[in-house]
Amino acid sequence: MRWEGGTIVLKRFSLLVGLLPASCLAVDTVSIDVGADRHPISPLIYGMNFATPAQATTLRCPINRRGGNATTRYNWQLDCTSSGSDWYFLSHPEDGALPSETVDNFVSGNVGAGSQSMVTIPTIGWVAKLAPNRDDLWSFSVVKYGAQQSTEPWHPDAGNGVWLNGQPVVGNDPTDANMAVTVTYQQPWLQHLVGKFGLASQGGVGYYLLDNEPGLWQETHRDVFPIGYRMDDFWLRSRSAAAMVKDTDPSALVCGPEEWGWLGYLYSGYDFQWLGQHGWQGTPPDRGSHGNMDLVPWLLKQFATDQAQNGRRLLDVLTLHYYPQSNFGADDTSQAAQLWRNRSTRSLWDPTYVDESWINDKIDLIPRMKAWVTQQFPGTKVGVTEYNFGAEGHINGATTQADVLGIFGREGLDLATRWTTPDPGSVTFKAVQMYRNADGNGLGFGSTSVKCDVADPDNLSAFASIGGPSGPLKVMVVNKRLTGTAPVTVNVVHGTLRGTAVVYQLTSANVISHLSGVSTSPTRFALTVPAQSVTLIIAQQGPIPTGSHA
Repeated sequence: MRWEGGTIVLKRFSLLVGLLPASCLAVDTVSIDVGADRHPISPLIYGMNFATPAQATTLRCPINRRGGNATTRYNWQLDCTSSGSDWYFLSHPEDGALPSETVDNFVSGNVGAGSQSMVTIPTIGWVAKLAPNRDDLWSFSVVKYGAQQSTEPWHPDAGNGVWLNGQPVVGNDPTDANMAVTVTYQQPWLQHLVGKFGLASQGGVGYYLLDNEPGLWQETHRDVFPIGYRMDDFWLRSRSAAAMVKDTDPSALVCGPEEWGWLGYLYSGYDFQWLGQHGWQGTPPDRGSHGNMDLVPWLLKQFATDQAQNGRRLLDVLTLHYYPQSNFGADDTSQAAQLWRNRSTRSLWDPTYVDESWINDKIDLIPRMKAWVTQQFPGTKVGVTEYNFGAEGHINGATTQADVLGIFGREGLDLATRWTTPDPGSVTFKAVQMYRNADGNGLGFGSTSVKCDVADPDNLSAFASIGGPSGPLKVMVVNKRLTGTAPVTVNVVHGTLRGTAVVYQLTSANVISHLSGVSTSPTRFALTVPAQSVTLIIAQQGPIPTGSHA
């Protein structure tokens, strides 16, 4: 243990500031330069996973993903899937009985709600199968493989795949509840989707994902894939699936590798498994035989080489998953957990922030992804297709969600889909709504990000945007402090404000309120925001000067 006095003092001070009453706090200053750091905000960063048509309509959800562990073994012909280790390795029917019926309904709902569809293509080499009459099957029969630690409540023969001694069941027959397939099994499915909904360029499925969290297949899907993938095998699977998509619909975009988190960015499934078996000591063999490269940039390099050789881009979007790691539960709203959650969003963008978890490293996620692309496969977009910071039903979860969406826009992420869509009655759902539909009539954040600075984003963050050459200026202020109101002054340069600004605000009362307007001078306005609140201020302005600041 090293004594780092300055760092410890600063952290303690930060914790205390979050609890001080308003009378003890200095005025927060938000500094906006309307002419600097201008870049488009991709509307696709406001995406969801499994949004219903009603949810998608309320949130004006631009893109809706059908992902997750169950999509890895989706059998489109039987419209069934496997729950893997999430639920007793059970193969079970989906909502429909016709081929692709569940996915067809998902895409149809998105079309009606004006959302683009993201559909997961299985690459693991197995899909679920069913018993006669569309009954369930399971991979670890107690009768066949012996007594296990627990069994499925409605199927007492379906074990959890762990013997009574705590060891995993090995040597099972993967065909008990699944069938082996190649990637060609999926091509008629893509042809069906194109036939039903048209090409991506005609409003059909716009995005296809290369499976889901392959670095965990040896855990989540160990009944069919007990040994983690090696890098060369992973590349061949990814290339084959991507080429199949492009052969079927050249206008569709391919996304991958859909890896699960920090260690999945760095290691193949084989190496992740090997390291776990060797006490996280030594050089993992797969990585060692591939120039000691991190997995993700290595995969990008393979796609770049393939394009140089064959003249066709097969990967369009680098997509990863991100769940903040900590010692707190996802729904923990203790004081310590809330203050950690306020800081945790730094891992998305701050090159100086050391993640406060077992990772203990500088994640710097969005800049890292962009650097990997720049170095290995320029022109590839970047996206985060699963993320969740927890506390969905609490105002701390809502302020964190608002902070994350602001960061996505400011940092220039190309797309993001939250796992999953918040409950419509939750304050976190309304935090997303603040960016997309604050007034219930489509009012949202602007389409162009501009420079916006604050002194201490762990306590109060802010994001600024404009909607065109002459405004309006839209500022999202997120007060993360657990107690006490915060006086805020917003200073603006290279823009001229006028009139009274419109204000919408979300608090722990779980209502988006249209407040009285705020008077502006040409270069500033001031307001006071409650503890743990999200406030959208819309200020009219004159034409934005062009020049060297753009």
